[in-house]
Amino acid sequence: MSALRRESWVPVALAYATFVLVGLSAGVGAVLLPAQIDDYGLDKATVGTQFFTFSAGFMLAGSTAGWLIHRFGVRTSLVVGSGVFALAGLYTAVRPPFAAFVAVQILAGYGTGILESVLNAYLTDRPGATTLLNRLHAFFGVGALLGPLLATWILTSLPWTAVWLVLALVSLPLLAGFRLTLPARDIPLAAPDGEQADGEQARRPGLLTAVIRQPAVLLGAVFLAVYVGLEISVGNWGFTFLVEEHGQGEQIAGYTVSGYWLGLALGRFLISPAATRLGMTATGMTYVCLAGITVSTVLAWIAPGAAVAGVSFVLLGFWLGPVFPTTMAVAHRLTVPRLVPTAIGLMNGVSVVGGGVFPWLAGAIAQGAGVWTLPPFAVALALALLLVWWLVAGRMTPVSHPATAEPVRPRPEDQVGI
Repeated sequence: MSALRRESWVPVALAYATFVLVGLSAGVGAVLLPAQIDDYGLDKATVGTQFFTFSAGFMLAGSTAGWLIHRFGVRTSLVVGSGVFALAGLYTAVRPPFAAFVAVQILAGYGTGILESVLNAYLTDRPGATTLLNRLHAFFGVGALLGPLLATWILTSLPWTAVWLVLALVSLPLLAGFRLTLPARDIPLAAPDGEQADGEQARRPGLLTAVIRQPAVLLGAVFLAVYVGLEISVGNWGFTFLVEEHGQGEQIAGYTVSGYWLGLALGRFLISPAATRLGMTATGMTYVCLAGITVSTVLAWIAPGAAVAGVSFVLLGFWLGPVFPTTMAVAHRLTVPRLVPTAIGLMNGVSVVGGGVFPWLAGAIAQGAGVWTLPPFAVALALALLLVWWLVAGRMTPVSHPATAEPVRPRPEDQVGI
């Protein structure tokens, strides 16, 4: 292996490992909540306030990630994200008072958001961006699947704070890896001809303001907010729907929901390479996935029995899988090169809003009308996704490359074969 290929291979592998960590941190939450409720002696609603502060930190990260990249480069931005995540985890591990625990979730959300936004921006500018980003987010699914198992195993002999200690310690080698393998000023997105990627460009103010004025980026942010809302709504309420509406046993329902998340990961691993072999663009592949999502949600709605409903959940996860990372991969077609990192940060940050609002709305509707409303709610979101994606696609700049080579700007000749 040449030095060039080795240099380009390691950061991508570190990116995959980082998304496994991010998935782990998301996956342990459901297992840790009962232990936190018992430890602090509080009710579910009060303990749940941690999600609001985490979301606030995540959104703050989305609004500042582009500035960090332009000002300091990818390496420093990832070191900052890893460091903040590690500090938040280490502080949580000492079992702070509840008010401090809730407050430190701002740091946890900020560190997580920086890591996600910067790595999305970094891989967006590499050859085969769509496939790389689908694999990146597939590894999030791997972490999310392993998270509950890790937390359950640790809780058999240690307090819940030990889980966060493990996550914090795991982040430290990743921090060191980014620091040692990335160049000091590796800004991911090249500026147009005649412009400087750093220096003058880094000093130009108003990156976030300029991005907010881009209708295509705002539509992309709305699209991802609806997408995450659908993904989390089904993930959170699917178990209750299967048990109460179809009479599934809790164990079988749990396996079905796990199959949903497994389908999400498999879709990210498999669909993009298949689309590339068929010569499809990322835009066309997304339309196919959205059609699969719509059919799967309708099938869940009209399913005559629990078995068919369970299959529809797995299929829904499979078709949902590539949508988020593929949207990140085409972000460069929604704005000018200088603003792409900020656009990705904004889209990533806004997506967490949908992940909070729509699951809450699904629960509120189910509380008043019954949990049978979950499939029609999901169908409505699937149709909304089709409409918003049609609007997004209409504002994209033209491209003639297949899905794994969408960016039309000249690339460094450091092809990655991971």
